[in-house]
Amino acid sequence: MATYDNLPVFRASYSLLSSLFEVANNFNRDYRFTLGEQIKKETLEMILCIYRANKDRKERKHNIILARERIETVRILLWIAKDLKQIGLKRFAKLQEYVESVSKQLSGWELSCP
Repeated sequence: MATYDNLPVFRASYSLLSSLFEVANNFNRDYRFTLGEQIKKETLEMILCIYRANKDRKERKHNIILARERIETVRILLWIAKDLKQIGLKRFAKLQEYVESVSKQLSGWELSCP
């Protein structure tokens, strides 16, 4: 079993979270502490699900499913942020690349679980 911080899905998720911290700081004050915090919280919860999935074989599939739900929530929240003009189109596209990468890796990991 690889340590969680060496997993490609963890590294991609961490890169997403780091980018989100930068992006959320530029949100208007009205959205910084609501939408921005929610996006960061969901991403952090997803990373914790990845950690738990790597740690506990019995609950692996369940934790991967939870992580997939979290990444889809992040995807929706990013769309909202874009529609509210809190994220520019280029930055949104880059963030969606991270989201898509994480989502694909989680899907593959889920399929490999018994």
